[in-house]
Amino acid sequence: MLIAGFYLALGGIYLFIVPAITYFYLQKRWYVAGSIERTLMYFLVFFFFPGMLLFSPFLNFRPKRREVKS
Repeated sequence: MLIAGFYLALGGIYLFIVPAITYFYLQKRWYVAGSIERTLMYFLVFFFFPGMLLFSPFLNFRPKRREVKS
């Protein structure tokens, strides 16, 4: 039972916790990241793809709307 709980915890971390942290990191740094940091971002998305797929309906990387003075 202990081993099953351990695997369940690892699965939860892999599918929910780390992709959520990755999502917030990407949202914060997407437009200001350098080339090495962008490579790290692509690796994280690829490595945690199943969890990112669960969060994909909530991902929004569009730029913020600009206010035009008229």
